[in-house]
Formats: sequence, structure tokens, C-alpha cells
Amino acid sequence: MNPVFEMAPLFAREAQPAPAKPARARERRRMHPGEMIVDLAVQTFANLRRNKLRSFLTLFGIAWGIASLVLMSALSDGFRQGQRKNMSQIGDNIVFAFGGITEMQAGGQRAGRRIFLDSGDLEAIRAQCPLVETVSGEQKNFNVALRSEFNSGRFATVGVDPAYLRLRNLPVGEGRAISAEDVGGMRRVAVLGSRVRQQLFQKQPRALGQRVFINNYPYEVVGVMSEKSQNSSYDGWDNDKVLIPAPLLRQDAPPSRQIYSENRISGLIYRPASVGGWEAAQRQVRAALARRHNFNPEDKGAIRLFDSIESAQMFDSIFTAGEIFLAVIALVTLSLGGVGVMNTMMMAVSERTNEIGLKKALGATNRRVLLDFFLEGAFLAVLSGGAGLLLVSALSALVNSLPLPAMFSGLPIKWNVLAGATFALGLVAVGSALPPARRAAAMSPVEALRHER
Repeated sequence: MNPVFEMAPLFAREAQPAPAKPARARERRRMHPGEMIVDLAVQTFANLRRNKLRSFLTLFGIAWGIASLVLMSALSDGFRQGQRKNMSQIGDNIVFAFGGITEMQAGGQRAGRRIFLDSGDLEAIRAQCPLVETVSGEQKNFNVALRSEFNSGRFATVGVDPAYLRLRNLPVGEGRAISAEDVGGMRRVAVLGSRVRQQLFQKQPRALGQRVFINNYPYEVVGVMSEKSQNSSYDGWDNDKVLIPAPLLRQDAPPSRQIYSENRISGLIYRPASVGGWEAAQRQVRAALARRHNFNPEDKGAIRLFDSIESAQMFDSIFTAGEIFLAVIALVTLSLGGVGVMNTMMMAVSERTNEIGLKKALGATNRRVLLDFFLEGAFLAVLSGGAGLLLVSALSALVNSLPLPAMFSGLPIKWNVLAGATFALGLVAVGSALPPARRAAAMSPVEALRHER
């Protein structure tokens, strides 16, 4: 037989078109994205049911990691806001200055000299300190006799003016505050703290318009302060105070005749023009007082300062350091959860080696196998992370609905924290799902089909 004719069938077989791929492979390639997601979810939940304990521990690790990351930040913010709220009971962004004792020699003066502040210091600060927004003097007597026709007692009495009331947080709940007209006209009017009103008027329905006697001088009650649930104070509880115009305190109830004759003040309060410029404002105030009282501006002992802005920044730095530390711990927990997801997916790849080989034999590409296992691992991480976010949101809503202590403002969850947690979850999802998916995609179909469990 002619060899040419013997080779013809062979050439004919080689020229035949490749057999069509199975319909299932074509269908999977044309699968709609929505159907693909549903198929992926069904497959993932089937794997979860197959290994319940392992899956629960994996889900719990991710959920607890993401929940603790958000929860630690919210807890730190709750205490930070509680501290700010506590400080605002006295006043917002204010600085207290008191006379002290010099520690350095200056201008021929010896160290150890006592510095007494007076009303002239207020005018000097207003004229020489442009970084100071408002300044007022503190004038008070902690032991003033008061009486009404119903009862009597001794209370801390504070001389105020409109500038002082702008600085201090002394809200009037009933009636009105002391006005500039009261101060300028030397009107004998008083605003009582809530407990002072209770003691002087007991069960009387109304204190407004009543008369009280302060050191036997008659005063009309024009207001009653709101009751404050304070947990800190630098000079006593505001509920136990009486407010009267500042000139009348010096005249009717001065702490001593010497203070009255020398026009001294107990201290002064000021607010910087900007929170960021508190240090420069502090230097200007020290320099102005140093010029009036002849001491070195660098002498910290001559003027004692309590700066609420500096204290707030110190507390903020403490809370921020604690928040970073707790966030690192939460990220470690989240990373361990990601390792759990990766381990789960590695085991899934090992258990489904035959399935991978069958898919590749039916026409599935490496890219398709990679995508299937990657999406399954990422879906597992996102599912557990979403559960953690829902858990911490429910816990935050529950805690915020409860009565809270004064130093704690609940669990505020910020959008930037949620965004950061979501980003961290995305990194963990990609990092935990990609290695198993690449391992599955790299398998040879022949070796995968020959694999025995």
C-alpha cells in the first residue's frame, strides 16, 4: 500500500477541530456577577458547615480583632471627652494666675518676696497682651454670713462682672445673671447657688425677688444657678456659692481691710485668643506682670499658673498614647484572625485538591481557580469583620443609652476610625486569601486528580 495513503488518516485526525469544551465550563465563564456572588456564598457557607468548630474560631478571631480595634478607640475617646467635659464645668480654655513667691533675684530685689496681684494688673494685661482675649479678676471671700427671714448660714461669696461670667461656667437656671449695669451702678443684687437657695429658703416656692442680708447689707435675689453635678473644683463647689457685683464684695464683704485698701484681687483669669497660641499668651502675661511687680519673667514661682489648655493637651497625649497601645494589641489580634483565615483556606485547598483538578480538566483556567479561592477567603474575612463591626455598634448604642458617670462620655464611634478599621480588614482579607488561592491555581490538573486524601 502506498505510504501516502497510509498517513492520510493520521493527517485527517490532526486536522480535526478541537473538541468543544463542556457546557458547564462555558456556563461558568458566562455566569452573571450576581450569580457568581451567590454561588460563592453558597460554597463558603457549605465549607463553614463542614468544619463548624474551625470555622467558628476563625470567624471569632477576625470579628474580635476588628471589634476590639474600634472599641478601644471609642473607649479612649469616651474618657477623653469626659475629661474635657469635666474641665468645662469650671470654664472653657481658661488660665488661672495667682501671686506666688519669687525664686530668683531681679532688679535689686531679693528672692523669697511675696507677689500680690491687684486690679492694676488687669489693665496692664489688657493693654500689653494682644494674645489674651478676655481677662478678669477673682475676688472672693470664703466665709461670709448670709441670712434670710427663714434661715442663715456662711457661704463662699464671689464678686463677679460680665467678663468673669464669660470666663467661668456659672449658668443661671432661674432669673438672670448679674449684668454690667449692676456692676456699674453698684446695685445690691445676688445670684444664689442651688444649695444656698435650699438652705436659705428651704421649702419656699420662690426665691426670686426675696431679700437676703450679706454681712447685714440687704441684697435682692435676682437669679438662682443651675444645679451642677461637679466632680472637681479648684475653690469649692459652685452650688455652694453666692455671686454679687465685684465692687460690692470689696466694699461689703472683703476678706480683709488690707485687701480692700490696697485693691488686691485673689487672682486673675484669662482666655487666650486662640488655643494654639496659649504658650505665647502665657509668656506675654508673665512679662506684663513681671514689669509691674519687678521680678524676672522666667521666675516660675513668682506667678503660679493653672492652664486648663495645657492640662487638656497633657491628658490628650496620655489618652492618645493609650489608644495607640491598645490599637496595636487589637491589630495583633486581627492579624492572628487573618492567620486563622489563611490556615482555614489552606486546609480547604488541601481537602478540595481533586475538585481543583476536575475544574482544570474541564477547562477552568489558573486565573479562574485563583479568583474562586481568593474571593472565598476574602468573603470569609469580610463576613467575620462585618459581624465584629455590628457587634461593637450595638454595644456602643447600648452603653450610650445608659446613665454615664461624669468622667466618661460613652463610646463615640468616629468615621475615621471605621474607615481605618475597614482598611485594616481589607488588608487582612487580601493577605489571608491570596496565598491559598495562588497555591490552588498553581496545581497541575493531572497531579490534582491523582491526589488521595
